[in-house]
Amino acid sequence: MSVPQRDRNLRKVVEKLRDDLRTSDVVLLFAYNRTGKTRVSMAFKDYSRAKKGGAADTLYFNAFTEDLFTWDNDLEGDSDRYLSLNTNSRFFNGLKDLVLDEAIARYLHRYADFEFDIDYVDWKITFHKRKAGARNIKISRGEQSLFVWCLFLAICERMLDGHESYQWAKFLYLDDPISSLDDNNAIAVACDLVQLVRRAPSRKDQDGADAPVKVVLSSHHALFFNVVCNEVGRGKDGPKLAHKRYFLQRPDENGKFDLQPTEETPFFHHVALLAELHRAAEPTGRLFTFHFNALRSIMEKTASFFGQKDISFCLTALGNGADRALFNRALNLLSHGSYAIHEPTEMGEDNKDLFRRILVDFTTTFRFALPPVSSPPVKTRAQRTP
Repeated sequence: MSVPQRDRNLRKVVEKLRDDLRTSDVVLLFAYNRTGKTRVSMAFKDYSRAKKGGAADTLYFNAFTEDLFTWDNDLEGDSDRYLSLNTNSRFFNGLKDLVLDEAIARYLHRYADFEFDIDYVDWKITFHKRKAGARNIKISRGEQSLFVWCLFLAICERMLDGHESYQWAKFLYLDDPISSLDDNNAIAVACDLVQLVRRAPSRKDQDGADAPVKVVLSSHHALFFNVVCNEVGRGKDGPKLAHKRYFLQRPDENGKFDLQPTEETPFFHHVALLAELHRAAEPTGRLFTFHFNALRSIMEKTASFFGQKDISFCLTALGNGADRALFNRALNLLSHGSYAIHEPTEMGEDNKDLFRRILVDFTTTFRFALPPVSSPPVKTRAQRTP
């Protein structure tokens, strides 16, 4: 069985990932929000600069990538709205010569129904909807994320084609590329991404010599991550990719990380989230209102796994009739509030007790084996005090 890599500082995590990529094509990281995924991606990107005197070697996509695009909303005229590009970034190297419009459109039309025009003189992008006849529209935040992602995929295509503007890139780092997408788009993006990643090991430079690109992908989205894991490991639509998978954690506030290998545990990530909920439910932990959302999500996915349409399947198996009715009301009421994770609200004591009862009943009834990296002791029903 694989052994967790415990108590690593940020630099040690980056060195471990780069060392793994000596023998692997891809490293996949699953981690929850606020774990430090973006910090790891930035440290990975900056590693070569510190070691090689400023020589960049990583093309990356993370939360900061969208900051390279800025809206001009034309507050006075409310008609000339466009997205400006930060052309000082190396991200846009050779953009004018790459002729990306067709490639961007090919990806974008799979996920969205708006059009775009890139002005390579003033470096701005305008959007319109052809069917509605609306021009210079302001697209939503989710649509903007999709457009930026499609532009990035188009750049990756050119990089893997061996275009001279991206010969410097030896690594491709993708951090949470679909943070604002629904599950349907998440599956589509995952499949498209893997098809592109399959080309990375066989990249050639301009002289035809081998110039493989190594890939790191990190995500908090369990469905997206599982689809990527499944697609990377299968050879039906292309060669299998040599890869490693980890669950990235930061167990406390000391800044150290744990890396739990997950190659041996299919669908590990929902189970890992259960372990995190048990940690929060300990007397020394803290329970917030959004934990009800997380528990309900796991119960819904468990019901779906068994071919059932909703969580009533899980609730029917829990406790006695009175408990089931109480649990049902609690999950329906407390998991649908507008609970912001960046401004979390701690549960009241009554809700904490109720949450612990539901969590313990659910975990013991369905006999989940929690990962040793973060699983605290779990009381069974028989051990609970009435």
